[in-house]
Amino acid sequence: MRWLTGWSGSPGTGNPALAAVRPLAGTALWGGPNPLWAVGDWRPDEIRLATLRPGAPATVRTGPQPDDPTDLDSPATLRLAVVGHCGASDAEIAAGLAAARGGAVRHLTSWPGSYIVVLRAGVRSTVLLTDLAGLQQVFHTPWCGGTAYATAALPLADLVAAPLDPDHLAAVLAVPEAAEVLGTGTPYAGVHRVPAGHTLGIRSGRPYTAGYEPETGDGRWTRDEAPAVRELTRALLEAVRCRVRTATPATPGSPQERPRLGVDLSYGTASATVALLAAAVPIGPAAAAAAPPAATPPVRSGAVKGSWARGPVPRDEAATPETLAAVTLGESERPALAVDAPRLRHVVLPPALPYAELVDPPAEAPAGPLTDEPGAALLAAGADGSRFRAGGTDHLTGYGARHVLDGHPARLADLIRLGRSRELLGPVAALAGADRAAAGALTGAVRTPVTVLRAAHRLARAGYADALDDLAVSLTLRQVPEPGPTAGAGSAAALAWAVPGPAARWLSDHALASVAQRLRIAARGGAPTELPGARRARLALHRHAAGYRTLVQAAEQHGQRLHAPFLDNQVVRAARLLPDEVRLQPGARHALLHAVLTGAGRTDLPADWGRGPRPDRAAPACRGLRLAADGLAELFDRPLLGEAGLIDPAAVRASLGRAAAPGAALPPGTLAGLADLIAAELWLRRVAARRHGSCWTGLPPAERRALARPA
Repeated sequence: MRWLTGWSGSPGTGNPALAAVRPLAGTALWGGPNPLWAVGDWRPDEIRLATLRPGAPATVRTGPQPDDPTDLDSPATLRLAVVGHCGASDAEIAAGLAAARGGAVRHLTSWPGSYIVVLRAGVRSTVLLTDLAGLQQVFHTPWCGGTAYATAALPLADLVAAPLDPDHLAAVLAVPEAAEVLGTGTPYAGVHRVPAGHTLGIRSGRPYTAGYEPETGDGRWTRDEAPAVRELTRALLEAVRCRVRTATPATPGSPQERPRLGVDLSYGTASATVALLAAAVPIGPAAAAAAPPAATPPVRSGAVKGSWARGPVPRDEAATPETLAAVTLGESERPALAVDAPRLRHVVLPPALPYAELVDPPAEAPAGPLTDEPGAALLAAGADGSRFRAGGTDHLTGYGARHVLDGHPARLADLIRLGRSRELLGPVAALAGADRAAAGALTGAVRTPVTVLRAAHRLARAGYADALDDLAVSLTLRQVPEPGPTAGAGSAAALAWAVPGPAARWLSDHALASVAQRLRIAARGGAPTELPGARRARLALHRHAAGYRTLVQAAEQHGQRLHAPFLDNQVVRAARLLPDEVRLQPGARHALLHAVLTGAGRTDLPADWGRGPRPDRAAPACRGLRLAADGLAELFDRPLLGEAGLIDPAAVRASLGRAAAPGAALPPGTLAGLADLIAAELWLRRVAARRHGSCWTGLPPAERRALARPA
């Protein structure tokens, strides 16, 4: 796990013993009363440090190079750390630091790539910036009269010996997308999370948060599709290009040597789009070895046909183009590409099943990666790790495309609220057509339009407080609806301010009552200014980004970087310009990706590119559950979730028994709910088995329980 950490407020003044506390194997980026460390497997080019002193121009350096100890900061000194994969040049970073003197920080989040920004003003003020998707998270906790912060929650919990918070775990399992219930909490008591799109400011040891992204508007103005698609094309091109041109080769002769670049074709058209864009960037082995640093990026020529190839290309580079390892799970996924891409070298792997680590009965403390929080990625960490090992040192994926590009069904209610009901006809007709082909004429022609329109009008009229109260009542009465079998039924179920998660049906009465109480308290607060559909779409994106973050922590290899260009700030902002009525059409994502590739020069795509049948994701999960039946039975024989009063162990064991029965047909909601519970139990056991202080040196010994039990 890679992370940044620091604190503000002179933490060692009260206790001299704590002045020696340092992150284990941390590299100091700057010192003083507000120090900053980089911990873990950081590349030198992933750390850019800029300093601006009075009367002198800003200086930018790459890598964690120590400052002159005699050159002390003054109250007017500004420092900026850009850590991660950032496509900005040194000149852009210097200009951004100079512009930040007046207090503006949003421009620091507009560069290509995925990175974290830390700004220090003088010797007593620090500002950290998160991203819009919630992938680059920031956490903070009170410590020794000041505030300690980090880009990972686990080290902060280790620093203050924080116990786990069972109420937060119950909320995550019951309503995983309800920000009203989750708030800024984390699974660790006393460790707080900074919301996506916000800054964490620390002045004299006191933290405060503020949003840096302006409101996206009330939706009353009409956006044109063509300029929005052009901006999306430009943003995605920049996101992919800055990664390909600055990718780092593996160390020759190392046991983990792998190709420099890799792409993942395991998840349909989004991954295929990233692969095609990456394969079209004109850079070869010779150019890769002598690639210019991020300080001198290629000239940007805009999102027009062939724009990635308009720069001067060396003759030897054109003659020997570099190949990219295109990881494919089984031959059935290869038609997702269906176009000529000679630079892609397919690496076909046999499909792997989830729960493979649990086929053998687990030990008392199951071995495996320990992430910040539980997530379904823990169940397939072994399979994902094998897939990523076959990829490149810099491995590009298509994660996030569905949540960034697709329109959330709840946006149908936004159209009604804005007086644009006529624009519902296209999306509802498309849903009806899809259900007519899948479930028959009666369902498609009658049930789907009536159900979806009724749910959209109900949400458009529903008040925020009433919706939260109704959800609290549903949880208290254990009325958790099953997901609908058709696209129309699923869209209608999503038309609500907040919905229960798939694992809610197995929670205990005590846990559901706790979550219901939180919902009632939130209902008495002020209603959000966002429209319900826009809010649901934003929170769903945050949850998906958190899941991808867990995947990176669980499956990323040493020296490797996993990239998700769709989750970059500039791509998220560009997608927000797309008209809602375009994004709400079934198959809109495939059409948008087709338009992006066409605008980028791929005019040879077939008209139906990406519209083939989707692979069945439920069947492998069912087979994995059956193969791991014995290990799961032992895992839930005496579960920690049950000891904490969070679940009904008997009900969970009964559901696992039904899932392991031959020929059992489980709906996707049941599979997703069981996956959440199994991942949470595995995560709890790993947290309970870890040693206190493993992230720090100089900490005094302390005893703590892994999970506080209810009274």
